Amino acid sequence: MFSVFSLEKALAEASLWEEGEELSEKARLCAVGQPLVSWFEQHARDLPWRKEPSPYQVWVSEIMLQQTRVEAVKPYYQRWMKTLPTIEALAQAEDDVLMKLWEGLGYYRRARNLKAAAQKLCQDYEGRLPRSYEKLKTLPGIGEYTAGAVASLAFGIPVPAVDGNAMRVVSRLLGSYEDVSLEKTKKRFAGLLKEAMDKEKPGAFNQGLFEVGAMVCIPRGKPRCEECPLASLCVAKKKGLWDELPVKPQKKPRRIEEKTVLVISNGREVALHKRSDQGLLASLYEFPNWEGQMLMETPGEAEEMLGLQPGRVCAIWPLGEARHVFSHVEWHMVGYRIEVIDKLPETWICADFRDLEEKYPIPSAFLAYKKALF
Repeated sequence: MFSVFSLEKALAEASLWEEGEELSEKARLCAVGQPLVSWFEQHARDLPWRKEPSPYQVWVSEIMLQQTRVEAVKPYYQRWMKTLPTIEALAQAEDDVLMKLWEGLGYYRRARNLKAAAQKLCQDYEGRLPRSYEKLKTLPGIGEYTAGAVASLAFGIPVPAVDGNAMRVVSRLLGSYEDVSLEKTKKRFAGLLKEAMDKEKPGAFNQGLFEVGAMVCIPRGKPRCEECPLASLCVAKKKGLWDELPVKPQKKPRRIEEKTVLVISNGREVALHKRSDQGLLASLYEFPNWEGQMLMETPGEAEEMLGLQPGRVCAIWPLGEARHVFSHVEWHMVGYRIEVIDKLPETWICADFRDLEEKYPIPSAFLAYKKALF
């Protein structure tokens, strides 16, 4: 069942579109529903969170997929569900366990919000996600998109879930030059989609938009219009506008920060530092590092920098340069491996090599230097 704006009228207007006349936005999006749902049911990717998912599984997968590639998410999702299979298990998880499960996935605030939301669910909703779009939005880390995804996919509630993929598809379908970064554009597109979406299969409708945006109407490069189930309705396809749409402002250049990273070990243990519980990479573990790129060539220079007695550093060698990109900042790093005799300086946490894999969550920003230990 499609929107109250009649499907028959939409199809009638679509036939006029094929004859060269303009089609209203409502008619265009109303006519999208049937081919989109049918295409998705035939071409949907086989993903672990799509196999008879519970509301909890839908929620976790949607949070993981935010600003992260599907292929990157798969092993994280499977490991998460094995360790924290329920909302109650998530609510009770120790922070270091939580961060270790998320290690390397980035945007760590997502994991903290998952736990905070799970605790609220246990306190206020008997450990279950509410079957309400409005109530879902009150949970930590759940905005309009995630609430729409969980509501439609898990509970069959006919509300849109408008992410970047959906915005790109709709922008090209309508031939819209509205700035997709603006909240008013997102709200207008969401309103149009809510009127047009399939009321019986809202989850398939929303996932169809995601899938077309991810696999066909791609963000970089020429879209695969010959594979698109919506091509006959698309203004960008008809008028050759795909390279102009969607319209979005140019990103500001990222701030560059230079760092010197030290992998300090005694052959059995390595020095770590726990970051503060606020800001970038909060509460994660890192190798000791300093602002600026320093040159260290001799054990004596390392001893002076670390405040160690002469003779404590037995070897030092460079680990080269590495770069890590965050949303608004880039780290340009240079690293050194430093071997010390006897105990590590008490300034830092002394971690057994084996615990790096099992206990201490170290962000992927330091991956190039972590590899130097193995």
